[in-house]
Amino acid sequence: DWSRGLGDVYKRQRQETHGHVRRLTLCRPERYNTITPQLRDELGVAIDVAERDSNIRVILLDAEGRAFCAGYDLDWSTDAQAAEEDRDERVWDSVRDQHMIGSFADTWAKLHDCSKPTVAAVQGWCIAGGTNVVFNAYLIVAAESARFGYPPSRVWGVPEAPWNWVARLGLQNARRYMLTGDEFTAHQALEMGAVLEVVPDDDLHDHTMALAQRIAQVPGNQLEMITWSLNAVADEMYDPKSSRRLGTFFDGVARHTQEGLNFVERSTDVGFRDAVRERDRPFGDYGERST
Repeated sequence: DWSRGLGDVYKRQRQETHGHVRRLTLCRPERYNTITPQLRDELGVAIDVAERDSNIRVILLDAEGRAFCAGYDLDWSTDAQAAEEDRDERVWDSVRDQHMIGSFADTWAKLHDCSKPTVAAVQGWCIAGGTNVVFNAYLIVAAESARFGYPPSRVWGVPEAPWNWVARLGLQNARRYMLTGDEFTAHQALEMGAVLEVVPDDDLHDHTMALAQRIAQVPGNQLEMITWSLNAVADEMYDPKSSRRLGTFFDGVARHTQEGLNFVERSTDVGFRDAVRERDRPFGDYGERST
């Protein structure tokens, strides 16, 4: 089991209450707020607690540091897969893998399924698993520095909830960016409808909090009725649960293709960051961008 539970709960995100707004802040800036099982568990609990709190009307998700979330903490996850492959005498168990990665997808989905509006503020890198998280939020405000993308689509991954990409970018753009793994800027995200607006970095947190506070002036029961009504449309159009199930299954398949296993082996030999640089070098983006 890759999960380590809640032994040091609330060390990777902190909570503040501002009137009727519950602010949840990812706070591992030195690690670019990368995803671990502990972060999954903490964030899931925090969203559940906020949803049950009758005083809270809006949930605001933001992050400290230069990046909102640079994806999964892949030193942990490539090492975990390598150890799993060495330990198991059985072949890859797709059901066990579905339970593992599905536990992450189900947690991020709380931002969509929650009866209370969720607003996200994004700066810097929001890539790979970071998009799995934030694309579930109802409203996304991006700083000018924000960069989005899913580079694991080049090898070793598929988004956990593909419906989010289609809903946010439209089918044509979802195909364009998923088939290449290319990054796109905050302003490109705005043009595609992936984010609500783009603001200067220095204004991001105040601007997003002001938006959350404006929404929170509406009575909580009214907000929940609107949320349920709009989610019913999204759920009918995109079938999020089926999309998550298929996305997490193919994510597991992608990690266990020959190319995926080669990537894990290379990560073990040279370190994950160098393996990623080798993967991205032909595309000249992310950490390989020359300017």
